[in-house]
Formats: sequence, structure tokens, C-alpha cells
Amino acid sequence: MSRSHHKSRGSAGFTLIEVLVALAVVAASVAAIGALVAVSMRGVQSIDQRLQFRETLRALVTSLPDRRDLGAGTSTGVSAGFRWRLDITPFVATFIDPQAATPWQPETVVITVRSPSGQQLQINTIRLRRRSG
Repeated sequence: MSRSHHKSRGSAGFTLIEVLVALAVVAASVAAIGALVAVSMRGVQSIDQRLQFRETLRALVTSLPDRRDLGAGTSTGVSAGFRWRLDITPFVATFIDPQAATPWQPETVVITVRSPSGQQLQINTIRLRRRSG
């Protein structure tokens, strides 16, 4: 006597619809993960560029000449791919008497750094320089 085994149609395996739904869920998950990775990469690149900005600016500030050698004028250059400009002008304010008998002359120092992408970072400070004479 032989027995025939009949499997029910529902237990034979995955149906095509089930496979398509599973693939759609996997595709949506992969797309969401990809979007998160892209956002993270943009954030890392932005932070990296900001750090390069600051390091270039810091290097320029520390390389400024000694106060006795610092004179009014403009200097430009390129450092690590960043264009920079240094402007030194006399500091003018209503609360400062230019005729006052003081050995110090305040000067405005403006350093502007521009990235290759066009973003700009600027620092403004005041330095004292010994008056000539």
C-alpha cells in the first residue's frame, strides 16, 4: 500500500506576493539607511571644512608680525587652498583722542579667509602699536 502525500497549497512555501512585500521592506530600509549616511557625510564634510577654516585663520593670527613691525596696509595670499586678506587700519573712535600723549596707537586688524567653495570667515581685532617718534 502506498501512501500519497498531499501538501496543502498554503504550506508549500512563500508566495510571490510575500516575496515582493519582503523585498519592498528591505528596499525601504536600505533607502532610509542610505539617506542617513548621506546626511552624516555632509555633516562631517561641513565640520571638516569649518575646522580647516579655523586652523587657517589661527595660523594667520599667530603668524602676524610683531606689533612694532605691524603697519597699516593690506596683504593677501593663499594658505592650504584658502584665500586670505589682512587689512590693518588706524582704529578710529570718538572716545579716543588722537592727540593724547600716549606711546600707543590702536590699529584695527581684520583677517578674512575665503574657502574654495566661496564661504567666508572673518576675525576683527585691535592691536596696539608703539607710536613712532
